[in-house]
Amino acid sequence: MSRVNELSANLTEVRERLSAACSAADRKPAEVTLLAVTKFWPASDVLALHSLGLNEFGEAREPEASRKVATVEAAVGGDLVWHMIGRLQTNKAKSIAKWARVVHSVDSQRHIAALQGGREAASVRDPIDVLLQLSLDGDPSRGGVVAADLPHLADAVEASSHLRLAGLMAVPPVEAQPERAFAEIARVYAEFRARYPAVNVLSAGMSADLEIAVNYGSTCVRVGTALLGPRPLISNQPQSTSVTQATNPA
Repeated sequence: MSRVNELSANLTEVRERLSAACSAADRKPAEVTLLAVTKFWPASDVLALHSLGLNEFGEAREPEASRKVATVEAAVGGDLVWHMIGRLQTNKAKSIAKWARVVHSVDSQRHIAALQGGREAASVRDPIDVLLQLSLDGDPSRGGVVAADLPHLADAVEASSHLRLAGLMAVPPVEAQPERAFAEIARVYAEFRARYPAVNVLSAGMSADLEIAVNYGSTCVRVGTALLGPRPLISNQPQSTSVTQATNPA
């Protein structure tokens, strides 16, 4: 089976899952964005998925993302929507601000300032859509902030000229019971929207739990493994070209 045929079959299966999940939740499929997580995968896979009808792609690392964006846009133009879904490093925000239309993992004032400065320096008129990362367990190693700290960051985003407050992103802790975790995410998001009514994005749910996420109101599911397969891991050793397989959490 060719790679394009493989991706086409995977995409059909994911779309069927999303359609069934939306039907079960009494929602319209158009309410949920399918974000293809293409981190670690080559530009050729992005181009194949784009040819199959996808237009939004999630990346997580610099400079891999910048190179891939340049390659893809040289081939098909700049109509794609690129999302930064990985943990932000402040020193790379300037580069990220050049290509990202949406950033999912903002959890500090430093991130806000760095993205603001990077977008301004890049002379890009359209603002970056910012999702604040919600932490359910307060573990700093996983990123995100607890619900009580969200307004402080949200107000800072709203005060910026090159960022737009779009919503929240959340990843349930590994040890959490999924239904309870997504119910809590939905509760926090509802309270957040009541305070910031222009917000309209809840990025929650991945390959393994997208049905639960859709049931609890997710508007964006980040799907990697179910679309592209277990992600390749290339050795960090310069002399090695070996590739192994690992489970992608997206």
